[in-house]
Amino acid sequence: MSELGIKICGITTPEDAVAARELGADYLGMILSQGFPRSILPDEAVDIGLVAEAPLVAVFVDESLDEAERIAGLSGVSVIQLHGEEDGEYAEELHRRGEWAIWKAVRVRDAEDVTRALKAVGASVDGLLLDGWHPDRAGGSGASFSWEGVRAVRDRIPHDLKVICAGGLTPGNVADAVQVLRPDIVDVSSGVELHVRRKDRKLMQAFVQNARMGK
Repeated sequence: MSELGIKICGITTPEDAVAARELGADYLGMILSQGFPRSILPDEAVDIGLVAEAPLVAVFVDESLDEAERIAGLSGVSVIQLHGEEDGEYAEELHRRGEWAIWKAVRVRDAEDVTRALKAVGASVDGLLLDGWHPDRAGGSGASFSWEGVRAVRDRIPHDLKVICAGGLTPGNVADAVQVLRPDIVDVSSGVELHVRRKDRKLMQAFVQNARMGK
């Protein structure tokens, strides 16, 4: 199996970006749509990019194509993560506008949600990010989903489509998630925070170590 990737999301400062990278993060996620607890501005993303030394992931929620392209270009990101109602056509057009990979988030209640997303956008994106379902929030809620319930459809996902496991992960449960679901990447935000908008070094270190143990 390939090496497990680790993404620490909700990065808001250069200091947290440097710490996350030093502690073993492979991807750094930034919320670049406004109005969310961990949102940052494009200028702040540029500052993070100057010190990150890791691929940056821009998280968008129902941005216009032009705005997503503009902000992603300014921020120098390697991946665009779509967390709203964006469809396959949107993802394909955004792919044509830059060299970035596209990941589509899926709010998971059961395995059927994954199957539907695979049919709807699987051919248009580079990765499916499996997140916990929340009735009112597009992501970052800390809600988890049943890894056992989704495991049944895991092998139906093509090998060239990355599986990113998110939603309620913490240092205490990430090893179990890795063992059960066998994702390509694990994604954490609130699970390694001292408080909203500030990461905790000890929690990030424990998350990375435990995720690798699970692999």
